[in-house]
Amino acid sequence: MYTDNQIFAAPMAGISDKPFRQMVREFAPNVPVVTEMISCHSLVGRHKNCLRNFDDYATEGNVGAQIFGARPDLMADAAQILVDAGAAWIDINMGCPVPKVATRSGAGAFLMRDHKLAGKIIKSVTGAVKIPVSVKTRLGWDADSMDWGDLVNVAADNGAAWVTLHGRTRAAGYAGVAVHPEIKDMPIPIIANGDLKTRTDVDEMRKLGYSGAMIGRAMLGRPWIFGEILGNVKSPENIGNIVLKHLDLMVKYYGAHAAVPMFRKHLAWYSAGIPNSANFRIKVNAINDISEMKDEILQFWGCVANI
Repeated sequence: MYTDNQIFAAPMAGISDKPFRQMVREFAPNVPVVTEMISCHSLVGRHKNCLRNFDDYATEGNVGAQIFGARPDLMADAAQILVDAGAAWIDINMGCPVPKVATRSGAGAFLMRDHKLAGKIIKSVTGAVKIPVSVKTRLGWDADSMDWGDLVNVAADNGAAWVTLHGRTRAAGYAGVAVHPEIKDMPIPIIANGDLKTRTDVDEMRKLGYSGAMIGRAMLGRPWIFGEILGNVKSPENIGNIVLKHLDLMVKYYGAHAAVPMFRKHLAWYSAGIPNSANFRIKVNAINDISEMKDEILQFWGCVANI
């Protein structure tokens, strides 16, 4: 079984913000957690409408900050800003399949098609910082170009410490079942990502030669999943107070006006599979007031507001 510093919380857009990272820390204090991907342009420009540009990671423990972009110089500048903000390592996104990232901006998964530029970006970032730099990528652009091994070599040659490999191509997006190739003769460690949900899934990655595992969508509505996999935490019987704490952290970070509508998706994930959850979601999706949302949470989970 992997140790707690070998099981990562994945970077997920709209999910892996500071409040969510704090919830993960409640149940697994030492797991490496990756931020939402951050645009190097936005970060270097210090765009004020993006709160994550100003996060202080110094008190968050083992947090890696993920950046994306297509300009080596800006990526290096962004990495330096994140070092000053207390990031434990820098992760370079080379796997995001979203068109506005992977095609229109020439970043993310597009770098699987341009290994020369990918190498320049990695070299620029590793040369700019003294903390580890990792790369997150996919099996390839599509089924006809499964050249992830070549990109791993490019990453290693340019100073990357490890690579996280999502078991799908860019063309597959998040559809279908993730495929995890056996790892042999790689120059740097490889972390498995994609459809990993249980301790058994994670153990299988170790048998395939991966140096660690990264949990993504399985942590939605289950920030305690890392404690479960590590065997330190049992699934809570009543999660109402956990939900309330998460909501309070969202309000503290974003303010109530923004946090309440943003939290609806988390309520859908937290309540999934519980009797009457459909009616609960209908109710909360119409709520804009923080007190009303808390009342519905208290009623649905039968918890006590003691936090």
